[in-house]
Amino acid sequence: MRRGEVSNFRDDGMAEKRDYYEVLGVPKTATDAELKKAFYKIAKENHPDLHPGDKECEARLKEAGEAYEVLSDKDKRAKYDQFGFAGVDPSYAAQNGGYGGGFDFSGFGGLDDLFSNIFGGGFGGFGQGRARTRNGPRPGEDIRVGISLSFEEAAFGCDKTVTVQRIETCDECGGSGCAKGATAEVCPDCHGSGVVTITQRTPFGVMQSQGECPKCRGKGKIIHQPCAKCKGAGRIRRNRTENLHIDAGISNNVTIPMSGRGNAGTNGGPSGDLLITVSIRPHDFFERDGNSVLCEIPITVTQAILGAELEVPTLDGKVKYSIPEGTQHGDTFRLRGKGIPYFRSSGRGDQFVTVNVVIPRNLTAEQRELVEKLDATLGGGAPKPRKSKWKK
Repeated sequence: MRRGEVSNFRDDGMAEKRDYYEVLGVPKTATDAELKKAFYKIAKENHPDLHPGDKECEARLKEAGEAYEVLSDKDKRAKYDQFGFAGVDPSYAAQNGGYGGGFDFSGFGGLDDLFSNIFGGGFGGFGQGRARTRNGPRPGEDIRVGISLSFEEAAFGCDKTVTVQRIETCDECGGSGCAKGATAEVCPDCHGSGVVTITQRTPFGVMQSQGECPKCRGKGKIIHQPCAKCKGAGRIRRNRTENLHIDAGISNNVTIPMSGRGNAGTNGGPSGDLLITVSIRPHDFFERDGNSVLCEIPITVTQAILGAELEVPTLDGKVKYSIPEGTQHGDTFRLRGKGIPYFRSSGRGDQFVTVNVVIPRNLTAEQRELVEKLDATLGGGAPKPRKSKWKK
């Protein structure tokens, strides 16, 4: 059986469950303490807080919970040992004509209900689980914003300001949600926990589950005189301007975190972070490759033949660069130290300049005659093909 599989299917389409003792990894002679220890181990390994949204972990956890629920009950365990799954699962009994009493695992509404039945509480802390900490401290949400930089701003760094809409603790009530001089009442139904225990009688015994307290809506307290500013929420929305320093050499799509500048937490929880993602606008002349700057400049045929001193634009301004005689179309030259500064380090990359020889059009008769004479002195004929620069 592969990781995450909890059952196979028989030819009749019915789920083929694994043996409960095999699921927990215990022998048939296991004591109650051994059963509980085995289940705790599986529960910790597949904790939903450690594996959020992982359906395989959830399936393993439910499979182990079902096994423990049966084997930890003396009557159910005896029926399982005698009749197998037909002794505790009516669906198996109906398919196989066997014993029809026992355990129906579908009655559990989810993991919290499962652990509530087994341990008397949610899963978050084995007995003090998620439901019991529903109105405990919670961190605030992160805020994500984008900022656009010019090519030069990204290369040399800059200071920017960003305006964000942030949820903050209400300065009028200090987050209590109550008007000045008033206090909140502890919910009489849940006694401040935010959850209530629901007991149901079923054909298989008394079942208990925990859910949000309907009286206080899970807050654990009732506010009779709400704060006029936040309307009892304890938090308000505000536009805030944040000053941000961009280091030289930052790359496109880099996210800069500003710790604690996100939305305020609840019930004393920490604030989230402000996450700013940088996008760099393209340049009309330069391109960037890592810390290198790339550009192309046009030259005349005579400059290519005779060589020339060129004025080459760089991020620092124009510089003079001499190309040798016989420069070919597509030749690339390096300007050392004229590239992008290394991010949060010393030094800079290089600039690579590719020359494009511009062939003149619409020659006059005199110009054509001169070119023909030059061609004759050079021997005429087609030149040999050059090796691909990509292979170089």
